[in-house]
Amino acid sequence: PKSASIAKERLQILVAHERVAERKQPEYLADLQQELLAVIRKYVHVDQSAITVNMEQDDNREVLELNIVLPEETQPRRRSAG
Repeated sequence: PKSASIAKERLQILVAHERVAERKQPEYLADLQQELLAVIRKYVHVDQSAITVNMEQDDNREVLELNIVLPEETQPRRRSAG
C-alpha cells in the first residue's frame, strides 16, 4: 500500500510535468528571464540556474511565475552612485 501511494504520487508529478512541457511558452520568456537575472544580480549574486520563469494559462487567465533561489547568506552588492 505504501509503495502504491508513492508510485501514484510519482505518476502525478510526471503527468503534471508533461502537461507543462506541452504548453507553448511565449518567445520572449527566455529574454525576460535574462533581464530579470541581470536586475537581481545588481543586488545579490545568483547563478543562472537560480532563476526560473514560467507562464501558465487556463481559460480565464495567464500566470507568470518567477522562482529565484537566493543564497543562504545574501551579501548585498553596493549600488553605484548615479
